Amino acid sequence: MKTSFQKRLKSMLKVDFRRLFTTPFFYIMTGISLVIPILILVMTTMMDGSVSVNPQTGVETVIEGFDSVWQIIGSTSTTSAQSPETAMSLTSMCNINMLYLAIAVFVCIFVSGEFKSGYCKNLFTVRAKKTDYVVSKTLVGFVGGGMMLIAFFLGSFLGGGIAGLPFAMDGFTGFQLFCCMLAKIFIALLFVAVCLLASVVGKQKTWLSLLLALGFGILFFTVIPMVTPLDSTPLHLLL
Repeated sequence: MKTSFQKRLKSMLKVDFRRLFTTPFFYIMTGISLVIPILILVMTTMMDGSVSVNPQTGVETVIEGFDSVWQIIGSTSTTSAQSPETAMSLTSMCNINMLYLAIAVFVCIFVSGEFKSGYCKNLFTVRAKKTDYVVSKTLVGFVGGGMMLIAFFLGSFLGGGIAGLPFAMDGFTGFQLFCCMLAKIFIALLFVAVCLLASVVGKQKTWLSLLLALGFGILFFTVIPMVTPLDSTPLHLLL
């Protein structure tokens, strides 16, 4: 008697979630996601207004910090359209969007570890099919990536409070901020799926998986702010 897809998937999810929540690497990555925004907000606030001089050219550069806590989450669509020259500024680069590259690292190391240990070979031989494996790993990676994004969001509150930055919502509402975070979490599903493909291609070669996954992440990095602005709407979630 053949086992149904639902039963096989349930069994795979049970094993994968147990492995996820018993793996120290997951808690390390989540902890890093929580600490990063605290360090960024505190350090940039301390350096705000300081001037650095290039010894060769004599050009002075003024370091600009964050004006509000929400800048580390993103910017509004109106601000991005009016100030395209700030696309490569410190505040636009050091935000929650860089966490997608960390999600790529997490997925690649999580999956390649199974190929190195021989777990995948034994799994496919004994009970699981490739479809079960792909669906289960995608869902588990999505949950892990989503928790990392939520940890970053919570760290932004802590960092903003420590740095004394304002929490005023200028140009967007609380509901739009909620849609923004949901949209960013849903985008993690796309990253997890692509990174899973890269991990399966690389198998035991973690470095190859990381190169493929990070290459995609860097190419897609500039698109994330456009589809997940602070003033997101349900349309952004649909997209």
